[in-house]
Amino acid sequence: MTSLETSQTDKPTRRISIDQVSRVEGHGKVTLLLDDEGHVHQARLHIVEFRGFERFIQGRPYWEVPVMVQRLCGICPVSHHLAASKALDVVVGATQLTPTAEKVRRLMHYGQMLQSHALHFFHLSSPDLLFGFDSEVSKRNVVGVVAAYPELATHGVLLRKFGQEVIRLTAGKRVHGTGSIPGGVNKSLTRAERDELLAALPDVLQWAREGVDLVKALHQKNTALYESFGLFRSSLLSLVGPGGRLEFYDGVIRARDADGQVMVDGIEPKNYRQHIEEEVKSWSYMKFPYLTALGPERGWYKVGPLARVQNCDFIHTPLAEAERQAFREAHGGQMVHAPLAYHWTRLIELLHAAEVIGELLRDDDLMGDALVVSGERVGEGVGIIEAPRGTLIHHYKVDSQDLVTMCNLIVSTTHNNQAMNEAIRSVAREYLDGHEPTEGLMNHLEVAIRAFDPCLSCATHAMGRMPLYVEVRDASGAVVGSATKSSR
Repeated sequence: MTSLETSQTDKPTRRISIDQVSRVEGHGKVTLLLDDEGHVHQARLHIVEFRGFERFIQGRPYWEVPVMVQRLCGICPVSHHLAASKALDVVVGATQLTPTAEKVRRLMHYGQMLQSHALHFFHLSSPDLLFGFDSEVSKRNVVGVVAAYPELATHGVLLRKFGQEVIRLTAGKRVHGTGSIPGGVNKSLTRAERDELLAALPDVLQWAREGVDLVKALHQKNTALYESFGLFRSSLLSLVGPGGRLEFYDGVIRARDADGQVMVDGIEPKNYRQHIEEEVKSWSYMKFPYLTALGPERGWYKVGPLARVQNCDFIHTPLAEAERQAFREAHGGQMVHAPLAYHWTRLIELLHAAEVIGELLRDDDLMGDALVVSGERVGEGVGIIEAPRGTLIHHYKVDSQDLVTMCNLIVSTTHNNQAMNEAIRSVAREYLDGHEPTEGLMNHLEVAIRAFDPCLSCATHAMGRMPLYVEVRDASGAVVGSATKSSR
């Protein structure tokens, strides 16, 4: 859809929009402002849906929250389930979970990482990478991948199925389970369940390794594209574990600058507000986080696989660590900022998740019966976890009647908000400036967004009064009335 608008330069511009970004979770659109010569004046990613979880959680009993918040998403519900549980562990005084509860939760989470990464790469992103960004639309989808690469597509489906089975056996259901509760878990694994997963593990590891080989080959085949497409530089942020290792379930916050120098490190979850703030802009329901010390103009960053694999000092599982080293060597040890590199690091993380699942399945603590602990109650808790898309923060306050009085969520895609906008601006200037937009060229913008694996419905929040414009039309379509409510 196009329309005529005026940009800040007062020159007539055309507005070009992608009204629904495809092959991502949730609803978003991209708008471009082009002048008469086709030059790009503005490129923005708009999040156009609003979901008020931070508000309607208030007034609910705290023990309902881990089940409620995962309704934010059907793809990464486990991440919200566990982040909420970790925050409420603090509230109920569960400073140290039982070994069984800790390991069942970890197994659940690494199953989530594996299935989500498999879904995104094999189902949603591989059509662009295998067929080309401007290839035939009818072919550029998962059905086209199944037709052209049946073995690859099958392995992608089976990888996701395995991750979903891990979730089912630890959380009770594949989607929106109930296994994690404040203070622990409500079930452990049986020996038969453990053995069922172990039997499938060799194939899972093999398919994961083949996935890394594929994405490396794609990069090597077209290095210039993969190292320049959507390129922008920024800081990186993630959790790291003991010794700086790659860690998904628990850890402290670390941030590096664009050159790889550590800026902040060792930040405990409870202190996140001293280092991260959020900015609100009128044209999106998604906030813009930034590092407080650098301010909103310079303090934004990126999160997710590309940040995590470069922010950590090592990966403790051998196969994934070897691939991390190969990734670094392929780029001369320099920090990598091109968005398409997210896919390479995503597959390294998928392999790591498979290795960790194997470690956990060989631990008899998974079959223990000590599931829940509690201690001295407090009124506030913060839980931070690395979701598939990046750092996920849940923060709650609970009153003496066990009711939630405050909820603040900073989800992975929100952290990446400014980064995604920078990526599409880079792509727009490189590929669309001075050209008549075509479907293939516009898909380049979507490719840049998909690299971040955004979960847009998770990320939609707003502050203050929400803008509203209502038009009334008669049966012929003519406007007969309108009303506007400002956002200010």
